[in-house]
Amino acid sequence: MSNRFKSLLILCIGGLGLGILGCAQVTSTTSTQGSWNRHTQTGETGSSSDKPSPRAIASLQLTDQGRLFLESGKPDHAIRMYEQALNLDPANGQNYYYLAEAWLMKGNIAQAAEFNRLAAIYLEGDTEWMGRVMQQMDRINGIKRR
Repeated sequence: MSNRFKSLLILCIGGLGLGILGCAQVTSTTSTQGSWNRHTQTGETGSSSDKPSPRAIASLQLTDQGRLFLESGKPDHAIRMYEQALNLDPANGQNYYYLAEAWLMKGNIAQAAEFNRLAAIYLEGDTEWMGRVMQQMDRINGIKRR
């Protein structure tokens, strides 16, 4: 087994274990705080408490990992993280935004434009994130015009 696969397996098992035990905590970061709030405000938590579901928590953790891969210049790894995150929580618009960033990094403008379009749909009610989405759209359109 490769080290990368072992690390991913350990991460997934650990995240699932924490979620099942109900003791998982989401750190308050700028990248995931909006998603946390979205889950509590829209009732997507699966319970009447103020905490998101274990699936949402795991998705947010994968989102943070993907963001770290992007910051490290590893778009392929980031894409894998965001795809896993979307499998857990397809309504998290931040993952679509970051997928667009990863595809921009790889130079695939068509993919970036499609994920930007999806980000705009899912982040429509969040003015802070919509500002980012619109800036990203401007960058994509600027590259298309070249």
